[in-house]
Amino acid sequence: MAAKLILLAIFGIAMAHFEGVVVVYLRKALGMLDSESNKESIEKFPKRFLRIEMTREAATIMMLVIISYISGVTWIEKGIFFLWTFAFWDLFYYLSLYILIKWPPTLTTIDVLFLIPKPWIAPVWFPISVSGFTILVIFVLAFLDVL
Repeated sequence: MAAKLILLAIFGIAMAHFEGVVVVYLRKALGMLDSESNKESIEKFPKRFLRIEMTREAATIMMLVIISYISGVTWIEKGIFFLWTFAFWDLFYYLSLYILIKWPPTLTTIDVLFLIPKPWIAPVWFPISVSGFTILVIFVLAFLDVL
């Protein structure tokens, strides 16, 4: 299981960077400032692009589900792999954005976490905390050979 967790973490990190790069280009194409909050930008985001962005989010979740499904044997293992990969993707998405454009400027910056089914808005520290906690719990359980 350790090898799968390592590979899934690497997959999540690579996917996070890929999405971070897409978001950087999207922000530039729409004329957003690097320091501008995503919450502010969603209000001026053209509806057409908002729907397109929702399809990108759905595709992201589908990729995470599929890689977890084909990696796991039992349904519990598949679920754990999904949570693990999702957590790495989410955590490193923010790290990638910070490295590329120094966003978010602080952990209290408000972000649009998801658009599906409607915008989820919270400070950046919240998804980072949940993802970090998820990684820690799964790591400890795997280390203790509970999984």
